[in-house]
Amino acid sequence: VEVTSVVRVSQGESCWQYALSVLEDRVYQTSLMLNKILEKLDEDQVQMPDYALKSAGASIVQSRTTRSYRHNRGKFFWLSFPMLVFVKSPEVILQPNNYPGDCWPFPGSQGETVIRLAMEIIPRAVTMEHIPKKISPTGEISSAPKDFAVYVSIFLNEEQGTFLGEFIYNYEGDLFQTFQLKNELSEFMRYVKLKVLNNWGHPEYTCIYRFRVHGDLKHTQEFFEQSPIP
Repeated sequence: VEVTSVVRVSQGESCWQYALSVLEDRVYQTSLMLNKILEKLDEDQVQMPDYALKSAGASIVQSRTTRSYRHNRGKFFWLSFPMLVFVKSPEVILQPNNYPGDCWPFPGSQGETVIRLAMEIIPRAVTMEHIPKKISPTGEISSAPKDFAVYVSIFLNEEQGTFLGEFIYNYEGDLFQTFQLKNELSEFMRYVKLKVLNNWGHPEYTCIYRFRVHGDLKHTQEFFEQSPIP
């Protein structure tokens, strides 16, 4: 009887050890996959200057920007009393951060923002970015923008600006999607308006991870002379 008990315990331990080793292997493989995805996100896939980059001097015109989504489930508490509601600034779309949740959310499926570019340029293209489903905490990305329009202007007081096209961000496509602007311009512009018309089905909010603006400078050296980059 004692021998049988020892054998049963030994078999039980083997099963647990096997299950634990399988779990550890799956965790390791998942970790490798996430690291590869994040490494890919860290690479600059676009290979074009971004004149909507905050560190280069670009900024959000808050008075012309839709208010951020107020996430009630992300409150700050003091002595069990809710004090502040967590709100993401729209300026995150001007920075190269691609981690899940590090985006600008606004309520519903329609919203807009005006960006003061780092330099005056003739806009040629824009790039929209979003995370893939693989690393989304919810396993889906229906909050990604779908149809959006781009306008440009020389001065901030121009209400609408010059229409440069309407585009579709395909959430099943590449993470980085660049769109060539449709109307040819001869004037140099300082402001770009991004107008999101709808998303991929999320009922509460739309999330933008990064928005880039590409184009031609008067003189390439001008960017480096006037940019705050040391």
